[in-house]
Parts: sequence; C-alpha cells; structure tokens
Amino acid sequence: MAEPENKLDQQQLETSADTPLIESVSEDVSAEVGEFMEQAAQQNEAAAEAVPDIKNRPGPYISFEHVYKSFGEFVVLEDVSFYVLPGETLCILGRSGVGKSVSLQMLLGFLKADKGVIKVAGDNICGYTERELQDVRRKVTMVFQNGALFDSITVGENVAFPMRERGEMAEDQILQVVKGLLEMVGVAGMENLLPSDLSTGMKRSIAIARALAAQPEAVLYDEPTTMVDPLMAHLLGNLIERLKQQLHLTSIVVTHDMRLAKKLADRVVFLHAGKAIFFGTMEEMERSPDPILQEFLTLDELVVPA
Repeated sequence: MAEPENKLDQQQLETSADTPLIESVSEDVSAEVGEFMEQAAQQNEAAAEAVPDIKNRPGPYISFEHVYKSFGEFVVLEDVSFYVLPGETLCILGRSGVGKSVSLQMLLGFLKADKGVIKVAGDNICGYTERELQDVRRKVTMVFQNGALFDSITVGENVAFPMRERGEMAEDQILQVVKGLLEMVGVAGMENLLPSDLSTGMKRSIAIARALAAQPEAVLYDEPTTMVDPLMAHLLGNLIERLKQQLHLTSIVVTHDMRLAKKLADRVVFLHAGKAIFFGTMEEMERSPDPILQEFLTLDELVVPA
C-alpha cells in the first residue's frame, strides 16, 4: 500500500500549517463539515475559559503534580510534575521505557497513580470511578501508536463511531462529516476500505479523523511518526499543528522524533530514570548544560542528520 500513500502525500507536501483545514474538503460536504469544526473550535475556546485561574493567571488544562507510579519494584515515575496550558502542545521526550506512554494512560485513567495529583480541565481525576473517567475520555481522546482502529468494520464506520455513540446527529450528517474528515486528514475516498488494507501512515491519519469525530478538547498522540516514512511524518506533523491552531486543541505528543518536537512543542518535558529532569521550552532545553539532555540531543543529530 506504499504507492497510493506516497502519491497522496506528494499532493499535500507544500500545504502550510496555516492553510485552513476546510480547504481540503469537497464543496458538497463543506457546509456540514465547516459547522462541525466550528462547533469544536467554539467548544474548545469555552473549555479554555472555564479552566480555573491560578493566582490570576491561566491555569493548566492538564497537569501532573508530584506523581509516582511503580510496577512492583520497578519505578516508572517518581515525583513527576508538568503541565499543559489550554490550546498548547506539550511534547514528552526521553528514551524507551521511561514512562512516556504510561503517562498518557494515566491521564485517561487506564492506569492509576500510586501517589500525586493528575488534573484534567482543573479537576483532580485520581480516585475517579469508571463512570467519571468515561466523561474525561469524552474530553480527552488518544491517538494510539497502532491506530487502535476496529479491524472488523470499515474506515468510514470507524470514524462515524464516536458520532453515532453520541446520538446527536442524523445519519446523513454523519456520513457527510466522515467524508470531510477523511479528506481533511489526507485519506479521501477510503470510507469502504478495512484497516487491514491500509499502510501505517494511513491508519494514523484515520485514527486522527476518528479522534476529531469525538470533538475532543484535548488529544494525546503516542509516537505519531514512528514507523512511517519521512514524507508522511512531515504531513502528520503539519496536520497536528493545524488542528492545534484552528481548533484550539490542547495536545500532548509522546515522541522520539526531535524534528517533530521542535515543530510542535510549546513546552517539553524530558523523562529520565523515573524523573522529569527538564520541563520548559525547546530552546531552553537546547541551552541546558545538563549532560543527559546534551547527550540525547547529540545522539539525535547523529541518527537524524539535519
């Protein structure tokens, strides 16, 4: 399936991060899709305004406060703190096995913190019941590394699933929005294919379309550019940036891809040996004298030449 993916991507390579998403949508569904996206943008602006201020300054939409997590004797996170302001993108960096993906699973309540506070939209979700966590997952959705699509149903049905689950839209509206979202993420006309028919990059794009169908306030991306070619990595990065800017989405991106982090991050947190040894901007990280950070940056330059 590599050939159709590359042909599709070449058409979009020059797309700017500032290009309105709706420009990718067919005229016959643009009105319905435009209304759907405008609702999402307004909802996210309202969600940002609703987050409680802290000392007369905007409070974070997501925060970890002195969080600990262990599996038996193996300490994954130890006294980890970081935050993401509404509408910002945080990149979580670090080598394999340092708790990056675990942090995302804890945000959604799939794993419980041993100690500390995890807040979403200003509310402490630690101790939430499963019913309460379902409400959190309606606000915050995740794009898994493997796409986590339903293999037994078509691409179109995968994307339609969140809208049908809410039960607020007529079926013809759902079908129009599905078509538009697939066009928006660069996989137009694939409604009737099964996930098994698709390349890794296409599955990631469809997973993003399904996430958007839920009209979330925040999206968590787990290694979005792993195992895709550089062209698709560039397009996925552009798409994530456009969603942030145009839908005012709050985002967390777990990644090993420093080019992606430099493109997207308002702030980064670097995890090492269970601790957050750095939290700040990418520029501050690059200027840090910390030998662990400098080694990571140097090795990245050797692996992925500029």
